[in-house]
Amino acid sequence: MRVWLLACAVLAGLLQAASIAWPFDAVLPYGQPVGSLQVLSLAVLVGLLQRAQRPSQGFLLAWAFATTWICGTVWWLFISMHTYGGLAAPLAALAVLALAAALGAYYGLAGAVFYAFFKHFGQLVSVSIHFFAIEIVVFSSLWTLAELARAALFTGFPWGAGGYAHVDGSLAAWAPWVGVYGMGWLAAAAACAVALLAGGLLNAPRQASLGGGVFVVALVLSALLPRWLAFANPAPSLQTAVRVELLQANLAQHEKFVRKGIDTALDWYASRLHHSTAQLVIAPETAIPVLPHQLPEGYLAALHAKFTGPQAALIGAPLVNAQGYTNSVIGLGAAAPYRYDKHHLVPFGEFIPPFFKWFVRMMNIPLGDFERGALAQASFVVAGQRFAPNICYEDLFGEEMAKSFANPATAPNVMVNFSNIGWFGNGIAIDQHLHISRMRTLEFARPMLRATNTGSTVAIDHLGRVT
Repeated sequence: MRVWLLACAVLAGLLQAASIAWPFDAVLPYGQPVGSLQVLSLAVLVGLLQRAQRPSQGFLLAWAFATTWICGTVWWLFISMHTYGGLAAPLAALAVLALAAALGAYYGLAGAVFYAFFKHFGQLVSVSIHFFAIEIVVFSSLWTLAELARAALFTGFPWGAGGYAHVDGSLAAWAPWVGVYGMGWLAAAAACAVALLAGGLLNAPRQASLGGGVFVVALVLSALLPRWLAFANPAPSLQTAVRVELLQANLAQHEKFVRKGIDTALDWYASRLHHSTAQLVIAPETAIPVLPHQLPEGYLAALHAKFTGPQAALIGAPLVNAQGYTNSVIGLGAAAPYRYDKHHLVPFGEFIPPFFKWFVRMMNIPLGDFERGALAQASFVVAGQRFAPNICYEDLFGEEMAKSFANPATAPNVMVNFSNIGWFGNGIAIDQHLHISRMRTLEFARPMLRATNTGSTVAIDHLGRVT
């Protein structure tokens, strides 16, 4: 295989990573999703796959594209492992690359199957059908299967999936219909169509012109059809307005779990909580950074005493259960005690996968082996409205959050994300996670509040807009 084909796959993968949240403060606003760039970069890959000579080359091209894309999307894991975890820089870089390469294998397999299918069967299909129907459906379906495998296998890690580049733009209207992976399917179909049109203009101009017209009509329908056929009801109006205060301490990660930082956090959050006049006050993940028995005497009792009337609070804190400790949210001010325990834990950071204790021992990660909470836990009720917590990257797994919406009588009115993205610095991870939360609001047609330790603390309406 020619080296330039592999180099183009790597370059296209970098563009795919940049499309999820633009990583430069030039040309486009920093952190903005760029859907057109995502489609274009994937179209380049389709064109490269058509030039492959063997299934192994199809695998290698798609694997190089996906490995570069994933590595370029989650490179900030290096910061958590090296800067804050103390892992040697070469090992931290190798760990990020190994993760991206392993996840990229799903897409490599999709590339090999796509190549093999059409090298064997493509000649049996007429040119027009081949160009604008079967090949598009097969490629987009294979690519989406790879996305779903990345989201589900080995606890799943779908961060940076292609659909997140379309949280703005015409495809966003499809979110309540098909979700982020369906949007990824549509984007992959558009990318394949672009690649086929580009090749068709050179080899079969008449068919390409016909296909181009069909493609333009499909794009128009993509923008308009979901709005004509309203799928989801608007977010339920809050019959009683709830005034909410979101807290963000901006405590540097390297200070958060040392004595001075712990004291600073406890003092700052206690002061803000005690002086708040909002109906609901929300403090982020591990705002209280120690277990209950490690708190100063009377700390929790004073908070309970504050929130005994109409006011309520949701506070991120580690808690203890019968098996160990949990990454949790405590609710104050409700009629009964409330807690939410994180269900979907982060590998290595919050639980240790089998056979990897040696790797985790090389890092300094406090509170690194949590117990799991249950799926579809009860919401926290304030003024008759149901607030459903999720912690850190749990909002990446919309299929798990959907369990809470199975019963309309108890479905959340508002989703609340509690995060500490400080593990990953002040870079692009903050913007990427914001777009993930925005996607969930589009899918469920419900607003989301985000309280974070270092950003991005925002309110998002049910149309995915930061208000």
